[in-house]
Amino acid sequence: MAVIEGICNFSHVTAHDVYNGQDTGKFSMTITMTEEDAAELAAQGVKVKEYEGKKQRKFNTQYDISTFDAEGNPYEGEVPYNSRVRLKYKLGPEHPLHGVSTYLEAVKVLEEPDLSVIKSEEF
Repeated sequence: MAVIEGICNFSHVTAHDVYNGQDTGKFSMTITMTEEDAAELAAQGVKVKEYEGKKQRKFNTQYDISTFDAEGNPYEGEVPYNSRVRLKYKLGPEHPLHGVSTYLEAVKVLEEPDLSVIKSEEF
């Protein structure tokens, strides 16, 4: 079992991810992580992408995902963008093009963003 923390960018833990209008049949979460965590994943053969200078990785699974709040209680609903999360995952087999797979097993929502502080220029 491996664990990583990061900031949620895309969450599909209550319904399957959709790509180009097609249901992928998988649940997923993409997170932004620290440079250190990204380097650790890369050392294990996991491909990490960069977006606007920040390291990101998508974790997915075809199975239902257990999602919890910070106290360990079941979490209801989709995880909001910019939430701080901890993911439990396992590494899969290496793919020659895509690197080592990362299979999502559970999500813990450590902190949700304060939506009352959204600035008007963000709209």
